[in-house]
Amino acid sequence: MDINSTVNAFASFYDHVVPGNPALPYFELGWRYMTENYSKFAIATYGTILIHEVMYFGICLPGFISQFLSFMKIFKIQGQKETFEKQWMCMKRLLLNHFFVQIPLITGSYYYTVMMNIPYDWDTLPRWYSVLGRCFCCAVIEDTWHYFFHRLLHHRRVYKYIHKVHHHFQVPFGLVAEYAHPLETFILGAGVFIPMLIFANHVFFLWAWMFFRLLETIDVHSGYDFPFNPLHLIPGYAGARWHDFHHMNFNGNYSSTFVWWDKLFGTDHQYKEYLSKKELGMVIPEKKDN
Repeated sequence: MDINSTVNAFASFYDHVVPGNPALPYFELGWRYMTENYSKFAIATYGTILIHEVMYFGICLPGFISQFLSFMKIFKIQGQKETFEKQWMCMKRLLLNHFFVQIPLITGSYYYTVMMNIPYDWDTLPRWYSVLGRCFCCAVIEDTWHYFFHRLLHHRRVYKYIHKVHHHFQVPFGLVAEYAHPLETFILGAGVFIPMLIFANHVFFLWAWMFFRLLETIDVHSGYDFPFNPLHLIPGYAGARWHDFHHMNFNGNYSSTFVWWDKLFGTDHQYKEYLSKKELGMVIPEKKDN
């Protein structure tokens, strides 16, 4: 039995065993309305820009609100937080980055879908388990790209010219996720695009992968480690504490999503030493905000 037959058999079994999603008819109605009333160019360009901005600031919002809630301090990784002046500075540069770097890049989405013959219609919309599996595979490839090029950007000969911009904030918060030098956006952003060449099979998947990538990078920059975070169910997921240490220490823990490459090359040794010292009480407690 070939792979397609196996997938089709699983899909048929799934449809008979698992109850239908009550929201699915409404989603289908909305999707068909979109594809029947808007051009592919408008969907891939303006739709993607709108979804990116709504997703990015929407995912950042809980972390921003958390800094005003006293009971959320127990989940804060570093005791202190950045001043509102610095957060506003981050927002201004981030908007410049979005409008003059990321949005122009996103406008190429339509031409990518045409070149790769990516469908838009409802009938070829991939199943949820296919989307999750493909997102996981994309994350593995992106994490590999990110590890090696992120580590390269930390080389003393290039660090001060490019990656130092992102490390302006030693105590990260959600908005910092895309606060970067334009060249870094191109270099590390390529790792987000490359796996799509292999796994993208529908415009919906492009949006799903974008959502996962934004959710992951904002989570690890949030400055909060929530115990109920569903992303920790992903095997090998690094999480906020892992990347927060990278901002605090400036070196080590170079991966974006998983811990595998850092463990393989030993670039997590400073993090391990930090945790060991913390367990022994050798780490100076961080100053808490009042």
